[in-house]
Amino acid sequence: MPTFPLLAVDIGNTSTVLGLADETQSLTHTWRVRTNRDALPDDLALQLHGLFSVAGAQMPRSAILSSVAPPVGENYALALRRHYGVEAFSVSAMNLPDVTVELDTPDAVGADRLCNLFGAEQYLDRHEYAVVVDFGTSTNFDVIGRGRRFVGGILATGAQISADALFSRAAKLPRITLEAPASAIGKNTVHALQSGLVYGYAEMVDGLLRRIRAELPGPAVAVATGGFARTVETICQEIDYYDETLTLRGLVEMWASR
Repeated sequence: MPTFPLLAVDIGNTSTVLGLADETQSLTHTWRVRTNRDALPDDLALQLHGLFSVAGAQMPRSAILSSVAPPVGENYALALRRHYGVEAFSVSAMNLPDVTVELDTPDAVGADRLCNLFGAEQYLDRHEYAVVVDFGTSTNFDVIGRGRRFVGGILATGAQISADALFSRAAKLPRITLEAPASAIGKNTVHALQSGLVYGYAEMVDGLLRRIRAELPGPAVAVATGGFARTVETICQEIDYYDETLTLRGLVEMWASR
């Protein structure tokens, strides 16, 4: 039975990113949709059909899923089985024998972080380590060593979550767009909030990357991915590369290495 097109699905707490890969393992289509924990398998099958139809894409012949939002992952797997005849492979630390997870509890590592491990491999050519900064609902710093080692990392509150918490506790503050203002010193409330939430967040990222690099025994390349990455692309000084499809590509490479 043909393997391709391969559907890769990365289900996060806020967004779900999907991609179709061809025989060359290249992503031919990508989509980003809102994660809906209430969606049933038939709802998700309709969503998938709509995405494929609008893009003029072929139906998938195989699939790989990464999910941190149960039961959405299980419902995608059911949708693919019932409506497409595809048995999806669900990522976990326990079914990747060539990966070494150097954590106190190896099976506690999130599936998305294992995908980042595979996606970051191309950046390890000249470095012993890579740090993937994944800007999602939370911001994850995943420290990866050559030889598919998941060394550890840092979990921080996501920028949008920080903003939402501030607005919910301070009723008079206006809700704003998370974008960088022209200067760090704000001349009005909106610009002052944008400075604190964007420049302040970027400084947190740079500071944590410096701390991580100081603790590693060798040089580390830093790669950013996730929805908020583009907002801080010209601000963070410690990030070397920005890669929007790193997690999806990691899923495809994980599938190919099974």
